[in-house]
Amino acid sequence: MAAKAHNPGFEMIVDSIRHGIVECTTAQVKRLLDSREPFHFIDVREDHEVAIDRAAGSVHLGRGIIERDIETLVPDKASAIVLYCGGGYRSALAADSLVKMGYLNVKSMAGGIRAWREAAYPIETVPVRKL
Repeated sequence: MAAKAHNPGFEMIVDSIRHGIVECTTAQVKRLLDSREPFHFIDVREDHEVAIDRAAGSVHLGRGIIERDIETLVPDKASAIVLYCGGGYRSALAADSLVKMGYLNVKSMAGGIRAWREAAYPIETVPVRKL
């Protein structure tokens, strides 16, 4: 599936916050999963996207509600968190929000689920796990 081109204003907003967030690769996230190191792996895509599939081991907390619900899912602001979306833009915005909320160890997975699929990493197609 080809990546959808983003509007210039959206790209401008994302580009303006990238300096304040940490991005990681899919390979780094896969190593974290394989090592069983504790971290929160959060899919911030829309419900209809997650209904198709998600990265194995992730939980869903959509971009539209993450600021509202993150403190319930992850009350310890020092916890490691990796966010992903379709291609890395929405997760960058979500990471920026969490940093502003005081979270200290937040990363956005560059390339999102598209890069995860391209790497042939494990995918789940089971019902969405929510809070």
